[in-house]
Formats: sequence, C-alpha cells, structure tokens
Amino acid sequence: MIQGSSRIRHLVQSLRAASFPSKITNYRGHTSQASSSLQKATQPSASSDDEYADVDWDKLGFGLTPTDYMYVMRCSKDENFKEGRLNRYANIEISPSAGVLNYGQGLYEGTKANRAEDGRILLFRPEQNAARMMHGAERMLMSSPSIQQFVDAVKETVFANKRWIPPPGKGSLYVRPLLLGTGPILGLAPAPEYTFIVYASPVRNYFKEGTAPLNLYIDEEFVRASPGGAGGVKTITNYAPVLKAIARAKERGFSDVLYLDAVKRKYLEEVSSCNIFIVKGNHISTPATNGTILEGVTRKSILEIARDHGYQVEERAIPVDDLVDADEVFCTGTAVGVAPVGSITHQNRRIEFKTEGSLVSKELFSTLVGLQTGRIEDKKGWTVEIL
Repeated sequence: MIQGSSRIRHLVQSLRAASFPSKITNYRGHTSQASSSLQKATQPSASSDDEYADVDWDKLGFGLTPTDYMYVMRCSKDENFKEGRLNRYANIEISPSAGVLNYGQGLYEGTKANRAEDGRILLFRPEQNAARMMHGAERMLMSSPSIQQFVDAVKETVFANKRWIPPPGKGSLYVRPLLLGTGPILGLAPAPEYTFIVYASPVRNYFKEGTAPLNLYIDEEFVRASPGGAGGVKTITNYAPVLKAIARAKERGFSDVLYLDAVKRKYLEEVSSCNIFIVKGNHISTPATNGTILEGVTRKSILEIARDHGYQVEERAIPVDDLVDADEVFCTGTAVGVAPVGSITHQNRRIEFKTEGSLVSKELFSTLVGLQTGRIEDKKGWTVEIL
C-alpha cells in the first residue's frame, strides 16, 4: 500500500461532504485572473469504498464517461509547480488568448488503473509517463510537474474515482494527464502560465473491432511526423493532423492508418495512435525511435517482455517491403494494449498475416495484462499499488 493512502482517503471523504462554490478560483497554485477557473459540477452522493458506479460494464467501450473528480495544479512561467488539489470534474474556463488555444502549446499522457482480483488497484509504470511528459515539456518550452508530482496526482485522481474502476476483466480506468499553456499570450512565445490537469474515464476496447484483428491502410499522401519536428513527443499538435487520413481510411473499411517516413516514404513509422511490431519466426522488430516515433510505454514494456520470453528483439528501420515476409504484425499502446493486425493494404495490395492459433502477440499480451492486473507476480517493479 502506498504511503499517504489514509491522507488521500480522508481528502476524498472531505470532498464528498463539502459544499462546493460555483467557481473554484482561489485554491493554491492559482496565479492569474485571466487563467482557467473551474466551474461547479453536480456532486454525486457519497459512496462506500466497495460501491461501483452505475455503469453497464459489459457495454463499456472507449468513450468518455465523466467521473467524479479531477486534479488541477498551476504555475507561472519559469516557476516550479508546487501544490495542486482535487476538484469536482467540471468544464474549465480559459482565456481565448491562452497559449494552448492559439499556438498548440500542450501535452497529454495516457495511463491506466486496473482492479485486481484480490481488490488491489494497480497503476502500470506511471513514472514512465511522467518522464515522457517532462521530456515533451522541454521540447515545447513548458514548465512541467516533477515525476513525483505527476505520479502523486495520478494516484489521487484514481483513488478519488475508485468506484469508476471496472470490475476485474471488464476494463480499466483510463487516466489522462494534461499539461496546457493556459496563460494569455498574443505574440508567438511561451505561455506565461501552465495548468496540469488529470482526469479519468472507465474504458474497454479502443478499436470498434474489439479484440478482432485490425486492417490497416498505408496512406502515401499523408505523413504523421517529419525529422526535426515534434513527432517523438506526445504534444497535442501531433493528433489532429491525422484525423483526415483516419477518416478516409475508415470510409474505405479500414481500422486505421500506418504511416511511412516523411523523407523516403519507404520505412514504417507508426499507426495514428500506437506503435507497430512485425514478427518473423523468433525475431520481433519495431521501428527505431529517431525523433519522429513516440516512445510508447507499452512499446517499451513489450520489448522487455519479449526478450524475457526468449525472442530476438530488434529496433531498426523497417522497409515497407518487409511486411511481405512477416508472419505476424501487431500494434501496442496504452489505449489499444496489444492489438493483432490481420492485414495491411499498400498500393492496392493487401498483405495478410497470421491471426489464429499460437500467436506471439497473444503470448506477450497475456503477460502484459497479467502484470497490469496482478495475476502475474511483478518482479520488475512496474506496478504501483494504490489500495
């Protein structure tokens, strides 16, 4: 059990019993009248530690289900984040001249909390997400919470929303930390104030196919990132540009888009929101991160799990022609987990991969989920127990 669990429990109980003002603007960390203020949300009735929220867990997909609380922390430019607090989940009020709205100065992360069969609540490698946010903040010239502040904020948010964590085997609580330039700015420059927010939503399968194999499309018109850009950090500006490519692919019956490199249009990079792996015999390969590919936490974990299982693992430049000889292809990501790929279509040629029988992707996914849910003993120190 983590240190401070009793403190968090007391805080949540106090929040449930409190009467909230219409706007929460004077909490510690608020530094500008022009910056965000939180509006009142409807307060749910107090619940016992063992009570679940009123959710049909069997119909849970990957959509937003607002939970009870979110975490907010602020600081001015060139200062350090100091102390945040839990607030009711609510809309935020933001200046129209905020840096994030005008110049896209924002980052986000994604991690999950899982409920184990024995009742424990487990996070999976949240410090890796914290370190990635700090790296991204440096690239985007933003103030950032420390690793400990990030992890503590995630813990508090998960604990406060405990009743929204699905029962074992029914999904996870997806946790979304955001770092936003909320201070007002007109000329192109770093925002004068930053807001760190953590909210959560119960989720299950990311793709509409559920656990069925994905059918990907290689779009040669669009690229996801280019050398020297910010494709290797989780900035919000990386994601809206792929929406048109995704929409076009889905209109043609595909699940998502697999992007090629921006220079030679020859090497695999990643899918819109997840990394990609190819399997040939005992060899597993994934594109090397070179500044255009996001270093996914799930990607990193699968690489290590695969080595533990005796596979030859290689991070390298993968020509698109290598797909022809691949036995299996799969994707990894916090949202998608490990998703098998049934086919990839390139230049009107459909390449199909193994999706039945003994699959490497299923073997690795089973180990990953076992660690995340406590079914497999964690000897790596990857899981963080919050209750």
